[in-house]
Amino acid sequence: MKRRDQANAAPAPLTAAPATVALALLALTASCGDAPSSGAGAIGPASTLDRNQALHIPMRDGVRIAVDVWLPEGIEPGARLPTMIRATRYWRARGFVDAPIEGDSNFDEAERWNGAGYALVLIDARGSGASFGIRRFELAEDEVRDYGEVADWIVAQPWSNGRVGAYGVSYAGNTAEMLAVNRNPAVKAVAPLFNDFDNFGHLVFPGGVLTVGFLESWSNRTRMQDLNDICGLSGVTGAECDELRRNQVTGVKPVDADGALIAAAVAEHEANTVPFGAALEYEFRDDPFGRYDETNVGHRRSPSGHLPQIEESGAAMFIEAGWQDAGTVNGTLGRYNTISNSQHVFIGPWDHGARNDADPFNPDDAPVAPGAATRFARLVAFFDEHLKESGSGRTPTEINYYTLGADRWTRTETWPPEGFEDEIWYFGAEGTLTREAPSAPEAEDAYTVDFTATTGTRNRWYTNGGGGDVVYGDRRGEDAKLLTYTSAPMEVDTEMTGHPVVTLHVASTEADGAFIVYLEDVAPDGTVRYITEGQLRAVMRAVTDDPPPYRKYGPHRSELRGDAMPLVPGEVAEVSFDLWATSVLIREGHRIRVAIAGADADTFLRYPRDGGVPVLSVQRNAAHPSAIVLPMKPM
Repeated sequence: MKRRDQANAAPAPLTAAPATVALALLALTASCGDAPSSGAGAIGPASTLDRNQALHIPMRDGVRIAVDVWLPEGIEPGARLPTMIRATRYWRARGFVDAPIEGDSNFDEAERWNGAGYALVLIDARGSGASFGIRRFELAEDEVRDYGEVADWIVAQPWSNGRVGAYGVSYAGNTAEMLAVNRNPAVKAVAPLFNDFDNFGHLVFPGGVLTVGFLESWSNRTRMQDLNDICGLSGVTGAECDELRRNQVTGVKPVDADGALIAAAVAEHEANTVPFGAALEYEFRDDPFGRYDETNVGHRRSPSGHLPQIEESGAAMFIEAGWQDAGTVNGTLGRYNTISNSQHVFIGPWDHGARNDADPFNPDDAPVAPGAATRFARLVAFFDEHLKESGSGRTPTEINYYTLGADRWTRTETWPPEGFEDEIWYFGAEGTLTREAPSAPEAEDAYTVDFTATTGTRNRWYTNGGGGDVVYGDRRGEDAKLLTYTSAPMEVDTEMTGHPVVTLHVASTEADGAFIVYLEDVAPDGTVRYITEGQLRAVMRAVTDDPPPYRKYGPHRSELRGDAMPLVPGEVAEVSFDLWATSVLIREGHRIRVAIAGADADTFLRYPRDGGVPVLSVQRNAAHPSAIVLPMKPM
């Protein structure tokens, strides 16, 4: 396991009891809340003299949204501060028994922001935590409108300077971006960090393939959170559960002193849509997601479906992403090339939230770089420019990206960066990957899908749901289960930066299936390192000329039910799709490998769903040359 960045880790439990140690599972973002309020909560404005208050803010429809307000210690009446929002559906804070204010796991976060001259407002999303309401689906329109109303409430407070920003990792990154959808003039800047810009395409259904391993675990945990089931989250029952609730953790942080309001809110949460159950019934973007979603507008469930409003807001954006964090990097790059908002972007060798170094060429104990303190200072500097009276209101629009295996950062204002040429590498005889186009009139490789093939549970998909570090390890054993094509050793160091695109000419014995393609580095000693991957469900293969809602790289598919295109068993079809963007240095003497799979047992739902076992015939002849296009530059 690579070493955690302690400065950016989830807060440590207050005791060493096994139950509280298990609470680390709740830390789905870089910081989660925890302790009781320092004052009684009630609907109404926060005092200018209280350091922390927990209260409910009523929305337009009467639903009460729970917030924590943190102000700098000793703030004087008449002081005016900019405000940071972090809104989450993972509890804005945990409730501890008889803990001092310093024991609140948000205390350090509040100290950092208050010390930087900001008020901090933490929000439980509608239908979660101590907030009332129900969750029809994640990031529903009513939830998004709530955040705009909280911003209105903030600017009406006597301590507000009338300027608001939002930040957060993962889901809180989504809410930060969605705050801009309201086009509230007080919201000047947002920082969506490691967020799922397109939830369907970049996390839950990449290429139309359900990430069942990630989603089932995530759905179970969030369901327990919504029902305030601290014992279920901690894995304890009976006397241990009673002890936990009596002496340690009560669940979500209450707003009222006796917790009666939480009981009422949780009773409403019973009606929430359970994401995993809904996903099993959902396949295409225009399918309804759960019983409350009947309008069939797939992109609206993500920031990617609201880009005109985000652009109209004019909010400046500070963005971080990791090369091996689900498909978030493609969202980062797609957004960058679609809307005109100022965007200061950093793409690093990170897992989800930059808790760990995920460069496969680094030692397992490599520290995260730059560290959390440096990244926080960079974040504060960004917001200072937009939320403080002394700020310039300007942000550079640029991408700073790290190259895996090179330990090098590069700045560019354009994406893809200049200097890279697309090179076609063909699948050749005897498992070779070659620059020479095939000339044989007939040549193919047969492959029976191995449903035991896996990338394990420490991969780019699990990390997005709190699964920790990304460690694929040596892939040569799993590659033995796959169909592989490997190049000759590279003659010079060569950088690949951009979006690989694979085109398979393939016949299958089944009408459906999953096509998964891995791009790997093979060292001279035989070690196989994972670089990136791409996937596509066979019935999603139809390419459309309709414009996508944001810039995509590679063939565009609508992923709508009406455009479904099953394979015709035995008939050769073209299946073309992009791999997740990457930047990597392939050293002299190393080889490039393309590995083809039809399953990832620990990660994706099995396709075809009826239990059939596809036998694939991958064509590599003059009429049907299967190949991969790689953006390359000799160094």
